[in-house]
Amino acid sequence: MSLELQQFKADFFKALSHPLRIRILELLSEGDKNVNELQTLIGSEGSAVSQQLAVLRSKNIVDGKKDGTKVMYSLRDPAIIELLDVARRIFNNHLINTITMLNKFSEEEQ
Repeated sequence: MSLELQQFKADFFKALSHPLRIRILELLSEGDKNVNELQTLIGSEGSAVSQQLAVLRSKNIVDGKKDGTKVMYSLRDPAIIELLDVARRIFNNHLINTITMLNKFSEEEQ
């Protein structure tokens, strides 16, 4: 694997490494939204949402298109939806493994 590809992956995952950015991507996976819509759905300050959108735009993860006086944001690549789903499945697998391990310990103590 080339160093450029490894660097791209590292930068890409850094851009995803904030909970608010993940929430924004989850909301955009449901359809295009402007900053006000995202703020309302997230319940966050305007500047926080705008700052996180700027990071996502700088890494070409989301697109912003002018629509009158507003900018509508969308996922640049629909594969992001798949990536978020895979992350959710990995999280669920970790939970299942942890629960299984806890159940096993509980049975051994009895």
